[in-house]
Amino acid sequence: MKNKQLKIILVSTPIGYLGSGRGGGVELTIISLVKGLISLGHKIILLAPVGSKLPFESENLEIILIDGKDQPSWQRRKKTDPVLIPANSVLPKLWEAVIDLSYQYDAVINFAYDWLPLWLTKTTEIKIFHLISMGAESIVMKETINEISQLFPYQLAFHTKRQSKDYSLSTDPIIVGNGFDKENYFFNENENGPIGWAGRIAPEKGLEDAVKVAIDLGEKLIVWGFVEDREYALKIENDFKKGVIEWKGFLPTKKFQEELGQCRAFINTPKWNEAYGNVIVEAMACGVPVIAYDIGGPGELIENGFNGFLVKPNDIEGMKKATQSVSKIKRKNCRDWFEKNASNKVFAQRVVHWINKGLSENFSKDF
Repeated sequence: MKNKQLKIILVSTPIGYLGSGRGGGVELTIISLVKGLISLGHKIILLAPVGSKLPFESENLEIILIDGKDQPSWQRRKKTDPVLIPANSVLPKLWEAVIDLSYQYDAVINFAYDWLPLWLTKTTEIKIFHLISMGAESIVMKETINEISQLFPYQLAFHTKRQSKDYSLSTDPIIVGNGFDKENYFFNENENGPIGWAGRIAPEKGLEDAVKVAIDLGEKLIVWGFVEDREYALKIENDFKKGVIEWKGFLPTKKFQEELGQCRAFINTPKWNEAYGNVIVEAMACGVPVIAYDIGGPGELIENGFNGFLVKPNDIEGMKKATQSVSKIKRKNCRDWFEKNASNKVFAQRVVHWINKGLSENFSKDF
């Protein structure tokens, strides 16, 4: 039996245009999901900040670009901070467009980790589904997500169970994982390359720990990523001897995976509850084993001894020993795990199941 074609509005992150790198892993999630949903025959309209581009076109895809000021990320703010919407913010403009278009579509998927779309869920008749991209980085966001869980539990989804545990949910969480286009990543059999690290250059990503591992091993560390915190990047540069880090910057996926695939090992050193760990999966898609701190999402992506190793958080010595043992991991295991668990088609199928479940539920709005 063929599934019904859905007409879905996807609302992009408001903290930067797609392709800017400011949206971190959310940008990759959106691009992968759009292609996955289209491959399943669904019709998509994507609302995104001006400057956004997708690397493909389809008759089932329409992109509407919205002008406005970038929304501040909660990652750069204190947990006790109030909700902030700057003058001329792109965030409310995105949602004004949603309201104008929603009557033509079955559902809306929100990718913003922000208060406004959550509030609209309980004040409009629009079926808004929220893919929560972070742990509880804000008290007001945590309270609002908990409230939506009570009122509309099937309109929330999370990347991992560990991420969802940051919240007090009324039902078992819906976990959709994440997904990536298999055509964008090529398996690399090279077992003798450098060690690499990738992510936003910001304190919660723990780059300094990876640099320490490289120094202890007497090696260079290849680093890719958007410099979100320039003071932090400068401190890293000044705290360690020159030549240890080879800065590569933020690269398009094609170029990034070409370079990433040449690594013999990928190091992941989060200092916070990582919701998923996109770069971990990107590395495995290229056949690169991953050594990661066992905190947040990475703990659900890595099967210890199969596609990488998990190490206690902040354990530099453990990270070094695991990196030295990486030859024990078969690189084909990493690619096999990726294809089974994190292709964009598998991801899109999970999301469609979630949307259909939410659309079939009738919740009272008397509150």
